[in-house]
Amino acid sequence: MSEKQNYDEAVKAIKTAILQSQYDAVRTVNEKQLMLYYGIGKYISLNSRNGFWGKGAIDAISGQLDKELPGLRGFTSRNLRYMRTFYEEWKMLDSAGLEKIAENMSDNLELTNSESEKTAINSTWNLQVPNYQDFPMDAFLHIGFTHHRVILGKIKNLEERLFYIRRCADEHFTVEVLKRSLAADDYRHQGSLPNNFVRTLPAEQQALKAIGTFKDEYLLDYINVEELDARDKADVDEKVVENAIIHNVKNFILTFGKDFAFIRNQYHLDAFGEEQYIDLLFFNRELNCLVAVELKRGKFKTSYLGQLQGYLSVLDGFERKPHENSAIGIILCKDMNKSFVDYVIQDYTKPMGVATYKTSKDMSEELRKALPDIEDLKKLLDTEEE
Repeated sequence: MSEKQNYDEAVKAIKTAILQSQYDAVRTVNEKQLMLYYGIGKYISLNSRNGFWGKGAIDAISGQLDKELPGLRGFTSRNLRYMRTFYEEWKMLDSAGLEKIAENMSDNLELTNSESEKTAINSTWNLQVPNYQDFPMDAFLHIGFTHHRVILGKIKNLEERLFYIRRCADEHFTVEVLKRSLAADDYRHQGSLPNNFVRTLPAEQQALKAIGTFKDEYLLDYINVEELDARDKADVDEKVVENAIIHNVKNFILTFGKDFAFIRNQYHLDAFGEEQYIDLLFFNRELNCLVAVELKRGKFKTSYLGQLQGYLSVLDGFERKPHENSAIGIILCKDMNKSFVDYVIQDYTKPMGVATYKTSKDMSEELRKALPDIEDLKKLLDTEEE
């Protein structure tokens, strides 16, 4: 090995160690902050809910904190109430981690002046909470307090909350991306698209991964609806959809999910003298396979499956690398009868699924307001990339 190679290896090793250390430091700070907020939330809950504090106490405490610790951020009266909600929403499903911190805080916080009141509160403070075995504590501690606040404010169902917590941690969601995922109702659309993965993918685990990767509906709110409606021919419409996706490919990948890498649009296939073009071609690292996406402006037709099966055959025979799994195809259309699609797709031998998409015109006014401005989202993505 040359001297330069030795230096390169040394730089790589040191850089990895530094980045890991920085990551661990940030993670530790976030965990401590969440546990602090949980403990403060418990302290506020036990005093305010049981009547030990008078009306307006939280506002007064916040104001006093601001005077005694000038420049302190994150302890407005609104945030103190969020901390109380944070504790109250999770206290009965604690996996023993946060509760221990809250118990330790009871030694440092003077709850009340009355000994009888202290006894009453301490009995509550030390309550035994059930151990929820599937509680994703690592993911819970990984995401920020604002993420938790958004999830608790929008979602009431436990499993749905845990879904978004895991997704925020796994995919490193910003708050704006989380809001977008909530607005698109990703929980209910995840893994529910009509498909034949179980029958066509050789490994059961691969089939389950594929089912979990794709949704049955995608929100493409950045597509120019006026331009779509001005066209007459379906194939021209599909080109407009494709171009809109290409110009917003980062947003599309964000919508499509994690581990996708965009290869190109109108991907050229040439087999036995027959030239074909796939609308969009991706590679998914988790599935370790090519993913062909065909865009259709109108309602699903059975002929789309035959066309896509031909593309997948050529991809597997001429494009797939030896270490890769079989290519997967997705038809993205404007509308479909899910029961019908689920029935007819089972007769095809290549792994395929069918999903629909919505544009901004299809969204309700409430959903449209819930989405972040697309220009702000682009700036956010550009900043993160830098």
